[in-house]
Amino acid sequence: MTPAARIQTAIEILDVIALAAREGGAPADAIFAEAMRARRYAGSKDRRAIRGHVYDAIRAVRSAPVSGRAAMLVLADTDPDLAALFDGAAYGPAAIDAGEPRAETGLAPPALVELFDPLVGDGEAEAMLARASLDLRANRLKASRDEIAALFPEGEAIVGAADGWRLPPETAAAQHPAYATGAFEVQDAASQYASAALDAAPGQTIVDLCAGGGGKTLAIASLTANDAAILACDTNRARLQQLAPRAERAGATRIETRLLNPGQEAAMLADAMGRADRVFVDAPCSGSGTWRRSPELRWRLTPARLERHLADQAKLIDLGAELVAPGGKLLYAVCSIIAREGRAQVDDFITRHPGWTADCGYLPDGIGRAAGAGFLLTPAHDGCDGFFLARLTRPC
Repeated sequence: MTPAARIQTAIEILDVIALAAREGGAPADAIFAEAMRARRYAGSKDRRAIRGHVYDAIRAVRSAPVSGRAAMLVLADTDPDLAALFDGAAYGPAAIDAGEPRAETGLAPPALVELFDPLVGDGEAEAMLARASLDLRANRLKASRDEIAALFPEGEAIVGAADGWRLPPETAAAQHPAYATGAFEVQDAASQYASAALDAAPGQTIVDLCAGGGGKTLAIASLTANDAAILACDTNRARLQQLAPRAERAGATRIETRLLNPGQEAAMLADAMGRADRVFVDAPCSGSGTWRRSPELRWRLTPARLERHLADQAKLIDLGAELVAPGGKLLYAVCSIIAREGRAQVDDFITRHPGWTADCGYLPDGIGRAAGAGFLLTPAHDGCDGFFLARLTRPC
């Protein structure tokens, strides 16, 4: 493909991504993969270049653009070499008209920025849209961090994450044979901090209420030396089904999975009520803390979607509280930098549940900042995804 044809292809893919963002369709990565399958003539260099154009445009534009061309013109306006490719040549984009619309640039629309936690200052914007590192977590059941470090000497230790090893963005670590044998998992540092903050121990009974594909479930199994009874739950069958093969690969043999029907979660967990030493509620959220990895999420968040997340979070944290044994602990976590999903959600919980107390001192020194009854992690301050977490103790 010619350089101009790559630009035109990126514009066409951006059209589909913008439409999907407005209508709640497939994520950008899935759309890009499908577009490349439909263009089998594109070589590996073509695919890398097109992907770069697509994601550079997504990062530059704060909300779903009127067209992929409007988004790409934002890049062309600051890159003369790129602008020169808009020359109307065959398979390339038409020449630029100075008066045609450009997409709006910036981190996010002002109405969304106003919802950020007060700790998120102007200095966070660049880090929130920068390409994220690839973070690994050594699986203690199979390997140590030192052994993972020997496999990837180009990396560095993650501060405060005992098993964490950081690699440059897009390192193909998952293609290493050690990944197939379960020696490590790909897991952002924020998730590693949260898993450790649960304070789980061997011999305990643990419920991971929103387990998804099981990344944090496996981290908990590793931290407890495969000697804790872990119940991993979710309402999404496709995601939960990913956990069993991952657990087998990791050597985590004490994980039970349970698919819950939406609206019937409490009834389906009746046998576990009031019995768990630890409960992890990694609630569904806006994903605003993960824009480094999925920048198009900025295009998807609407007031209605946020309200649905807030309602689900309140329901799940209350359900999690019912599962905790007297004196046990609940960890509430969201990969969000929005105050209503973080500190406000926990403040409301404590109001509804007299006697529950918020813990402190469960994060490594220098990691996170106090945000109400919990802690907020951000890319610029902590070098990881944006994350809010709060550990709460049930009265005896």
